Amino acid sequence: MRRVDRKLDEVQTMELLQRGEYGVLSLIDPAGMPYGVPLNYAVKDGNIYVHAATEGKKLQCAAANPRVCFTVVGQTEVLPDKFSTRYESVMVFGRAAMVEPSDEKDEALLALIRKYSADHLENGIAYINNAKGKTVVIRIAPEEMTGKKRA
Repeated sequence: MRRVDRKLDEVQTMELLQRGEYGVLSLIDPAGMPYGVPLNYAVKDGNIYVHAATEGKKLQCAAANPRVCFTVVGQTEVLPDKFSTRYESVMVFGRAAMVEPSDEKDEALLALIRKYSADHLENGIAYINNAKGKTVVIRIAPEEMTGKKRA
């Protein structure tokens, strides 16, 4: 990180990662082309969880090369008179793996429901039970994480 004066500490970085609304998962496709996709996510036990259909480009990319980058941008504000922007962001470098049907998969899907639909938990659990056979969960295990903020 070039601007170490803007570096977030580990606690601030994790807090931003947990409260972020969406992230961008960046992968490399089998042909070597970069592929970035914005998506919802949840953080549980230090891992990042996302979901996908049982087939598609995310899965092809992760199978070809499990090394990924996951980026979350928090609050931003353009500062026109300063030719700059206030921002906060987190970048996570790690490895993606498909979660086999298990308690971990169920808990990851429940973490997504709790994050995005907490007021509809009962219906969310029913939704998970109906859809989990058609849903893949991807675990991103962080290897390196950095947070940055310009106040």
